[in-house]
Amino acid sequence: MAKDLLLEIGLEEVPARFVRGAMNQLKEKTAKWLETSRIAHGEIEAYGTPRRIAVLVRAVEEKQADVHEEVKGPSRKIAGGENGEWSKAALGFARSQGVDPSDFFFKELGGVEYVYANKSSIGTATADVLPEGLTSLITSMSFPKNMRWGSNDLRFVRPIKWLVALFGDEIVPLEITAVRSGRTTRGHRFLGAATDIPVPADYAARLKEQHVIVDAAEREALIVEQINALSAEKGWHIAVKEDLLEEVVFLVEYPNALFGTFDESFLNIPQEVLITSMREHQRYFPVLDNNGKLLPYFVTVRNGDRTSIENVAKGNEKVLRARLSDAKFFYAEDQKLAIGDALAKLETIVYHEELGTVADKVRRIVDTTGKLTAVLGLDAQDAADAARTAEICKFDLVTQMVYEFPELQGIMGEDYARKAGEREAVARAINEHYQPRFAGDRAPASVAGAIVSLADKIDTIVGCFSIGIIPTGSQDPYALRRQAAGIVQIVLAHGLKLPLGTLFDLSLEVHAARGMKRAAADVRKDLYEFFALRVKNVLTEQSVRYDVIDAVMAVGYNDLRQTVDRASALTAAAAGERREEFKFVVDALNRVCNLAAKASSGEVKPSLFAEAVEGELYGAWTSVREGIASLVAQGDAAAAIVKLSALKDPINAYFDRVMVMAEDEAVRANRLATLASIAGSVTQVADFSKLVW
Repeated sequence: MAKDLLLEIGLEEVPARFVRGAMNQLKEKTAKWLETSRIAHGEIEAYGTPRRIAVLVRAVEEKQADVHEEVKGPSRKIAGGENGEWSKAALGFARSQGVDPSDFFFKELGGVEYVYANKSSIGTATADVLPEGLTSLITSMSFPKNMRWGSNDLRFVRPIKWLVALFGDEIVPLEITAVRSGRTTRGHRFLGAATDIPVPADYAARLKEQHVIVDAAEREALIVEQINALSAEKGWHIAVKEDLLEEVVFLVEYPNALFGTFDESFLNIPQEVLITSMREHQRYFPVLDNNGKLLPYFVTVRNGDRTSIENVAKGNEKVLRARLSDAKFFYAEDQKLAIGDALAKLETIVYHEELGTVADKVRRIVDTTGKLTAVLGLDAQDAADAARTAEICKFDLVTQMVYEFPELQGIMGEDYARKAGEREAVARAINEHYQPRFAGDRAPASVAGAIVSLADKIDTIVGCFSIGIIPTGSQDPYALRRQAAGIVQIVLAHGLKLPLGTLFDLSLEVHAARGMKRAAADVRKDLYEFFALRVKNVLTEQSVRYDVIDAVMAVGYNDLRQTVDRASALTAAAAGERREEFKFVVDALNRVCNLAAKASSGEVKPSLFAEAVEGELYGAWTSVREGIASLVAQGDAAAAIVKLSALKDPINAYFDRVMVMAEDEAVRANRLATLASIAGSVTQVADFSKLVW
């Protein structure tokens, strides 16, 4: 007969950001231990609040499964000792499997005889293995940060205050850091009391009686329901960020949403400042109107019932007033700082010990921006806006507001620059040059913002690569992958005629002028390899097949616009209505490219054509080669593929009539040169051999 199993670890308040991971970890460890221990079970549910982590396992069998299996040992040659005695290897095998050597038998496997034994193990009662097993589960858990308490050796996320361990209606005896298990859990710190759990299935219900909603999903649903009710009642739009909602879920055990107000005079501060202060310092949800404008209200979630809820709201209003007053003071003080004085302060802030100060980085951004505007041929006004933006793009890093809220960098720069009389385009670009800030964020809208963003991001990447900081595995402390993805996104969003190689070279020139630790050629090679995965990710996000991605990238991805266009065109051809027909085209093109690989350098000499089909193929190719190159350059790879498709019949006729590897060396070389020339046009689009049908 199966029984339910409950394990609850009661703790001092755990940081909200750790609870979800701890729940999942305990669930995974429990499942793995039960499987390893051969204990059948049903569904496993994980629970967590700031004061507890728990698992409830349904229908756990009362006995381990018996084991009957045939186990292979050493070969007969190794197992048989002198005088018919078993060797040390055979005896060791017997001990390890818990069998007697007299029970050995032989079986042939792959022409070799081996020792075998029938291993049987009678399952132990589950109740007998649970104490040691559950203890090991708890003590083996790991957390981002651990602590020790008292004289205990155990390192855990927070001190363990109580343990509940039940198998059916029986207590599983455990003792960890002098805390013994029982059936008594603790309710809400202020609203509840200690309560006994008769059987595991009663766990959630008993805690709810004590004002603890132990199911995280239920708490989240309740919070969202309460916020939505407030929104409907007041006609507000309450901005709920997923990460803040997740944190609030694990800050409370019994949630109740409420709202408060703040003085409208604070609305004179940029709303991003107010929202950031509410979210980051107080864990409040901001309230907006239908146009996205901040209203003088906030929503928070209380860990308790609705008793004296008005007093709770007033207390939160008082705390928020102090926070916003600080922000108002910082905002006013920052505006007294001239941009030039702020830039001077950047000279004292170290960006990286091997790459200089933030002011040094700004100078590199300025130089790179100037080179980019020249290469891209920007008009005078856009170039001037980009140049000015580059000069002052980091000035807000020394303001009190950004010191208090680093996530406001750029946002405050835009506001302060506007108030200092900078052009509107420059003010906007200061903020935009940080975009995209994260996956899914938009690229800078303005040309000036895009150019300075490119200059800033490529400077960071090249700078790090130049001193040997290259992301490996999951390690990327300087977020270089995100910066590279941002570069790809910006180039594509603005349709810039900016090959990656050109961008690399411009930044390498700037860094080389100031001295580089590594050779520029080595850095450039690493940069190409690094950006390959970023380009693949972009194509994958556009639902391009993996084989199409491999096909287009095999012939280069220097021009991002062309790469995306070639992938789109090839996807359409390989998956469209005429897919089967296109397959024959690909077969013909692959025959050309396969033999072309054997060609040495050399021009095609029509005078050496011995068959009419040689001239026909050469003529068909020369009539389309310039068109193919032009179409690919213009971003019309689909039309280029149509032109390549026209070569199918001449190619097939050629191979039907011509022996490419002719005995005459000159004829053979000329034929290979012909195929190599055609292959040159083919590979402007893709390596078609990588397509999978």
